[in-house]
Amino acid sequence: MLRYIVYRILLMIPTLFVISLVSFAIIQLPPGDFLTSYVAGITSRGEEIDEATIQALRNAYGLGQPMHVQYLKWMSGVLRGDFGQSFTWRVAVSNLIWDRVWLTVAVSLVTLLFTWLVAFPIGVYSAVRPYSLLDYLFTFIGFIGLAMPSFLLALILLVVAFAQFGMSVGGLFSPGFEEAAWSWAKIKDLFGHIWIPVIVLGLSGTASLIRIMRANLLDELHKPYVTTARLKGQGEFTLLMRYPVRAALNPFVSTLGWTLPQLVSGSTIVAVVLSLPLTGPLMLQALVSQDMYLAGSLILILSVLTVIGTLISDILLAWLDPRIRLHRTG
Repeated sequence: MLRYIVYRILLMIPTLFVISLVSFAIIQLPPGDFLTSYVAGITSRGEEIDEATIQALRNAYGLGQPMHVQYLKWMSGVLRGDFGQSFTWRVAVSNLIWDRVWLTVAVSLVTLLFTWLVAFPIGVYSAVRPYSLLDYLFTFIGFIGLAMPSFLLALILLVVAFAQFGMSVGGLFSPGFEEAAWSWAKIKDLFGHIWIPVIVLGLSGTASLIRIMRANLLDELHKPYVTTARLKGQGEFTLLMRYPVRAALNPFVSTLGWTLPQLVSGSTIVAVVLSLPLTGPLMLQALVSQDMYLAGSLILILSVLTVIGTLISDILLAWLDPRIRLHRTG
């Protein structure tokens, strides 16, 4: 198992290198260099910037030097946690993104846990009791979940909550905690508000996982080894959990490779609708305002999270099914 993990981590290195090149290319897309845009933005507001500051920034980012030197300086800064300056907010990018990155990861992980905890038992029940009343009900709800866009559900919840109860379901914190420093009280407040975004973001994923689990388990239950185990007197619950469910988990777990990245990077519209302080709205603002250091840094971080999600998915699959790691490293 350790050999397989090392093998997968080594495969990540060229992927991360390509991601860093793409992110750097995005930063370099606007004409001229970022310092020209930065100075132009300051002077357009009637402010002044001294020549010493301009020269210090030019030296820090290697502007005017060959492109590979600029890339190496940028990457060395990234490895130290220095992602450059935001043109729009005029602060270090790292000061803007980390709280949003951790909140995005927290919301994504809780949503992923929610989808698995709901989809797994429902999928198993629907496979064990196919074409029953509850199976039809879950199938109906699942198709609604797949068909309804997440942002539309968010809008419906906002309207219903305000019209019927006079309350807002947007945001992740109460007004008194939005700008407060992190504490146990703020964490408790976060988990008191996180469930609406989790349900909105997790509905379509839950519906999809229910269908995947049901289809996989139904296929396993009709295989000859299940009939043989029943004829030998194997208890129904033990038989179900030991063999068919374990085999059906492989495609179920593999969905982590696309579910987690989708949650991390695909929640922008929902975050805008629900006023969530996640990376999506910040990325949108950065692209609209052409704040390329901020946009490039967010793309880099979200891409790395995508690669990590795929790595975790592969490791879980290898742990569940030894044939995978033996095939990949053999």
